[in-house]
Amino acid sequence: MAQDTLYKLPRDRVGEFTFDKSVVEVFPDMIARSVPGYASVLSMIEQLTARFAQPDTHLYDLGCSLGAGTELMRVQAPTSCVIHAVDNSPAMIARLESVFATEALQGRCQVRIRLADVMDIDFQPTSLAVMNWTLQFIPLDRRTELLQRIFDAMLPGGAMLLSEKIALDDQHQHQHNLLTELHQDFKRAHGYSDLEIAQKRTALENRLIPETLSVHCQRLSQVGFELVVPWFQCFNFASILAVKQSSTS
Repeated sequence: MAQDTLYKLPRDRVGEFTFDKSVVEVFPDMIARSVPGYASVLSMIEQLTARFAQPDTHLYDLGCSLGAGTELMRVQAPTSCVIHAVDNSPAMIARLESVFATEALQGRCQVRIRLADVMDIDFQPTSLAVMNWTLQFIPLDRRTELLQRIFDAMLPGGAMLLSEKIALDDQHQHQHNLLTELHQDFKRAHGYSDLEIAQKRTALENRLIPETLSVHCQRLSQVGFELVVPWFQCFNFASILAVKQSSTS
């Protein structure tokens, strides 16, 4: 696994962060050293797939990057399911296709790797949708639309896992500042310099737009999910499980 040194040297101009080939080369290291609780969230995908994935349905890994979530879903998904691994980064999809081309699919469900914007997906009847740190890159005015379309395609008893970087509202500015400082400490503890942290923050400014945990939960409820459970938080990173309850529940 290549080490992330993309922002190690000073830059005269820090451009907008993009998931290009240079990011793909270091992505596993980057996300492990940048996202507190990343491994904990991933570890639940296999368990959630075992619980919620229904035979003969479609499963979605939206913003799949290099397919870590897809791999875990495939471990427990019924063989009659189809997993859609979707990402809008050509570099990510090219690397993912090369990985899957060398893997044996015998005894596992079908995986369809798709280069596409998640906003353009025509969702098929689904029992599980995973969106890890993807919604934060969707324009604010289109987030409800996307979640509504996912919910409308969701079968009773299906679920969505939504993981995001979160913000706190103005009434909790001191807590927000503390969580931000703790996140920066986390990155320093994993070897990032103050220069790297500052340049990465500049690259993501206006590209990654976080919202409060309550806004995410309210939106999920608004589109129709009856059971919305924030199940994990580490500093300013959180994950929510939303379930579309069956008609008999």
